[in-house]
Amino acid sequence: MTTKLTPYLNFREGTRGAMEFYRSVFGGDLTVNTFGDTPGMGLDEAEKDKVLHSMLVVGPDMTLMAADVPDAMPIGANGTMTLSGEDETQLRRYWDKLSAGGTVGVPLEKAPWGDSFGMCTDRFGVAWMVNIAGAGS
Repeated sequence: MTTKLTPYLNFREGTRGAMEFYRSVFGGDLTVNTFGDTPGMGLDEAEKDKVLHSMLVVGPDMTLMAADVPDAMPIGANGTMTLSGEDETQLRRYWDKLSAGGTVGVPLEKAPWGDSFGMCTDRFGVAWMVNIAGAGS
């Protein structure tokens, strides 16, 4: 698997409707997971139906992701850029450079779903998520 740069949209709510609309525009396969689907997220019960993660895959070259941002978290004006793949060395190198001089929101480490995952905002205010498939920490 090669490294992919994937747009990730953030909404306060309404992600499911937006992603179903994009599927109607582009076609493809849509998966949607709510906060309620994922135990241990520590989210207010009233927000359990919000979308934790959605992904629209339209062939090998087009992927769009989106999520509902919980009320307790700020929404970045730029959305979020996502890097994902299996090349741990390369992705950690990207992480180190992106987080240098920025702010780490979630350290790049083993996540509940088995991958290594981290979130940061670079020095230009752009939000990034890095997911390393099956990587140990």
